[in-house]
Amino acid sequence: MTITLARSHPIYSMKEVESAQERARALKSPELEAFYENMLELGAERFVTTPSSTSALEPLYEDCPNFSDVLDDLKRYLGLSIAGGASFNVMPVLLLGDPGVGKTHFGKKLAAVLGTEFEFISMNALSAGFVITGSSSTWKGAKCGKVAERLVRGKFANPVVLLDEVEKATGSTQSDPMAALYQLLEPETSRAFHDEFIDVDLDASQVFWVLTANSIDGIPEALLSRMAVYEVPSPTPDQAAGIAQRVYVGLLRELRLKHVDEELSDNVLDKLSEVSPREMRKALLDGLGYAVAAGRTALTPEDVRLKAETGKRRIGF
Repeated sequence: MTITLARSHPIYSMKEVESAQERARALKSPELEAFYENMLELGAERFVTTPSSTSALEPLYEDCPNFSDVLDDLKRYLGLSIAGGASFNVMPVLLLGDPGVGKTHFGKKLAAVLGTEFEFISMNALSAGFVITGSSSTWKGAKCGKVAERLVRGKFANPVVLLDEVEKATGSTQSDPMAALYQLLEPETSRAFHDEFIDVDLDASQVFWVLTANSIDGIPEALLSRMAVYEVPSPTPDQAAGIAQRVYVGLLRELRLKHVDEELSDNVLDKLSEVSPREMRKALLDGLGYAVAAGRTALTPEDVRLKAETGKRRIGF
């Protein structure tokens, strides 16, 4: 049996927050003063979670079968963490793969098995680093970034933070979305992460970073050197069938459809192998709608109506 172990970890200094609150009061910044008050009320301690056994990762081998290479490494690192009694804190992970292979889904499932929170940040066409680092309190409409928001408002010091499509981030010399990552992805410097809005150092060293990209083009070499890079293949037909079956059973439970067959036919599974894991849920949801409307208890291949992909190869295989 696997349980989640948790210990307390301070993510900021209460004295620093008190001093910052005094400065905000002197500057007559009620929004910032209220934020500091909230930090003081919440306290500096957050949970750092670690599964008690490497078997905690086993469900992901079934749920995300095309991520076995990543999981093999994580399993070894978790074993080291458990053996030494340290927190499960590995170097940032970069997942490379075609759209729809399940990278975001993997990040969410990883957070679930680690017993922590999940934060999704889209880097696609992100024109400023403010989303990550926050903006100066002197600016109109200023607010803290998503990293600080998760650490301050959340319950955990080790959330899984997924930066999606990191290679598509854009910016200017004044606000480079990549700039903050040099600090955040380095264990030593991330211990004193400075959000522009709250002006108090935060310990982001426990954050579990997962970055996704379609390719490494556009990602600086200095940033790549801070990450463990994995090529995530599309699921094989057999893996896709397993994924489709699990998505289908999950939908039946979610929709409380007790009188619908729980096993998909081979013909339906074969048809679903033509789409990516991302598209399976919608295809199955629509298929269930057609089947129930027709008064049937099982899906047929005709119920699974896929989008035509003229001029494009089949996604996934």
